[in-house]
Amino acid sequence: MTDTLPTETGQLTVAVIGAGGKMGTRVSNNFAKSEDYTTLYAEASPAGRERIEGLGRTVTDTLEAARAADVVILAVPDVVLGAVSEDVVPVMKPGAIVLTLDPAAAYAGLLAQREDIHYAVAHPCHPSVFLERTTKEEWDDTFGGIAAPQEVVAALENGSDEVRAIAEGVISTMYAPVIQVHWVTVKQLAVLEPTLVETIACMIGDFLNEALEETVNTVGVPREAARAMLWGHTWIALTNGLRGSNPFSDACHIAMGYGREKIIKEDWKQIFDDTELDTVIAKMLKIDAVRR
Repeated sequence: MTDTLPTETGQLTVAVIGAGGKMGTRVSNNFAKSEDYTTLYAEASPAGRERIEGLGRTVTDTLEAARAADVVILAVPDVVLGAVSEDVVPVMKPGAIVLTLDPAAAYAGLLAQREDIHYAVAHPCHPSVFLERTTKEEWDDTFGGIAAPQEVVAALENGSDEVRAIAEGVISTMYAPVIQVHWVTVKQLAVLEPTLVETIACMIGDFLNEALEETVNTVGVPREAARAMLWGHTWIALTNGLRGSNPFSDACHIAMGYGREKIIKEDWKQIFDDTELDTVIAKMLKIDAVRR
């Protein structure tokens, strides 16, 4: 397989497909600030093209951008990744890298395949709850990619160390500021997202808000008091549970055990089974089944 090589100017060309969308705009903003790459911005929707032009950037035709790029970033929704890849992948030059932002489509086998290009996935971890923020800009950047440093988890299905280094440079730019890029397999990345962080962590975050509303609206506790108690104890719960900063009290352990008995199903760990992973990803992609 031919590896991706720099252009005659020594500078790689990156194409952001879907550059006018939510994530496309985020990553495009970082490439617009970088002098390390020649960046092409492509977008199918009229509203997206207008958004790109409103930021002072030039819109390039999608297939034209894909033909010219050393790295093609598919910053489009998961449910259309397969269809977009069917158009884009055939025109990419040999040795180029196609980079997606979520593992679902890659894991499900929905991406158009070619033996002479490289496939990578990179998903941001978002700034850690334990990040030592020192500026207002870092505190305001809860999502990452602007001011607060974050880590990234990525997968490369094929390619040499040189290809991985090129991919890591692109990933570090589009999610900047980046602390570290962790390399795993596509399946491992799929276990992390959605199973670990969406099926579990995001669900628990939403559940905490639901519990707050129940405390306020059903029990009648003043919202300010309930919110103060929950937000403070959520921090303690995270730092004690995830870092072992302080031991939970004996009484707290009793209440925690009662909570597990009342709320958590005994067979909850089945969500880590391959069949369950396939099921949730198929639901997310709105397909009958994964194709792997």
